[in-house]
Amino acid sequence: MRDYTNVRHALPAGEHYAGLILGKNNCCDHHLVLLPDEVADVPWGIARDWALACGGVLPTRRELSVLYANLHEHFQRMWYWSCETQEPRAHLVWGQNFTSGIQTIYGRPFRGRARAVRRVLVD
Repeated sequence: MRDYTNVRHALPAGEHYAGLILGKNNCCDHHLVLLPDEVADVPWGIARDWALACGGVLPTRRELSVLYANLHEHFQRMWYWSCETQEPRAHLVWGQNFTSGIQTIYGRPFRGRARAVRRVLVD
């Protein structure tokens, strides 16, 4: 069994450990860390750029599910952007509702909320 306590205890103030994401499709397993700030009432492009400026990225749909399950108390009861477009309709983007727990799609101009995450690869 692996010891993940170093990841949890080494976090800067305001960051929260969300859990382990198992790699799929040739991706590596990684720890998910929620960064402290959030932005509200922004379209997807601005949300994505904001997350990068915070030193993170918007979460994937799978990561949003883990955030909802493990850290929902750190979110407003609102809808949050993911980084994933709804292929083949790339003008639509997936997000997570932190009231109901459902995931749905909205157009990129929709004004939603965003949280940034960072990923720590598992050795």
